[in-house]
Amino acid sequence: MIRTIDRMSEAEGAVLRSMFEARKRVFVDLLKWDVPVLAGTWEIDHFDDIDATYLILTDGESGHVASTRLLKTNRPHLLDSLFPELVDGPIPAGPTVREITRFCLDRSLRAAERRQARDWLVSALAVHALERGITHYTGVAELPWFEQIRDFGWNCLPLGTPMRVDGRVLAALVIAIDEETPELLASRGIWRTGMAVPAPIASEIDREHRA
Repeated sequence: MIRTIDRMSEAEGAVLRSMFEARKRVFVDLLKWDVPVLAGTWEIDHFDDIDATYLILTDGESGHVASTRLLKTNRPHLLDSLFPELVDGPIPAGPTVREITRFCLDRSLRAAERRQARDWLVSALAVHALERGITHYTGVAELPWFEQIRDFGWNCLPLGTPMRVDGRVLAALVIAIDEETPELLASRGIWRTGMAVPAPIASEIDREHRA
């Protein structure tokens, strides 16, 4: 199941701990990122504060399967604080723009499970945006991952020319979200049909696939 955890949620400490542990295994142990680790167990940085929102796919209890963190862009976030050189022109920001960070698939997943978890999390991002009035997502990704994100079918564009930063080629991106996004994701086989999209949008998708 997908859990949305933010400052308005009831405390879900076990789910968050499981997510931070998974982030440490992926970003520190596997990818060797030089980021803070708390108590040798949890990957947590200063953006993991009360204004962060987390979308977490769990195993039905508190076990982590996949997750991502969303940051508000009308306050300091990764793109404007750490990677502004990746953007040509103004950095998209405002009350309807969120930054996607720490997109994490659990290391225990097999290849087919990773694909399924990825698709559920991408679909959850679209639903979350449609429900919350979010019109755009921004983010920073290594070039191969950016190319995958772009190929999901939604309206994703680079914000500048990819650059090498600390040995990695990074790209900044922006994703526009609107009522057509679920259908665009469905056209590439990404959309998970169990996601609870707003009823008019879901009905339109069903009609398109029955045609």
